[in-house]
Amino acid sequence: MEGLLPLLHLGSVNNLEPQPVAPFRGTFDHTLDAKNRLTVPARYRAALAEGVVLAMPVDLKPCVGVWRPEEYERYTRRALAELPPLSPRLNEMERFFYGSSHDADLDAAGRVMIPGFLGEHAALSKEVVVVGVGDRLELWDKSAWSEHRSTLLSGVAEVTARADDAA
Repeated sequence: MEGLLPLLHLGSVNNLEPQPVAPFRGTFDHTLDAKNRLTVPARYRAALAEGVVLAMPVDLKPCVGVWRPEEYERYTRRALAELPPLSPRLNEMERFFYGSSHDADLDAAGRVMIPGFLGEHAALSKEVVVVGVGDRLELWDKSAWSEHRSTLLSGVAEVTARADDAA
């Protein structure tokens, strides 16, 4: 046995634990091509290499959510777990989550096809913005994002002001 190399070199034990995936951050201007494909920002292609779930957001904002499949499943299960098993509301929410989503893969060029029903929901045109939202990306029409961003910023200012008043 003496003289044999160890099966694991020093430091490799740390690699046995699943590594957390960095959250999606940032805002990126992009365009959809003629076939309604989005080129995923290069920094996120590896995180999405196992496939994506494209979904309508539960708040019905005019955008398309881009999730890793396991994150979308976790999100969906958490939302549905709050509803009683025989509830008609559960059936409706299942229809929403599963019927308003679409499994897709990135092609060799790092692009993903946006299904028509999701592109219509978000009113996507050629010019789009990809927004990092922690556990997912969101795809917005550029003009809709500009409009929403001003509302978003004023809402953040309002919440911050309330927190200051409470302190």
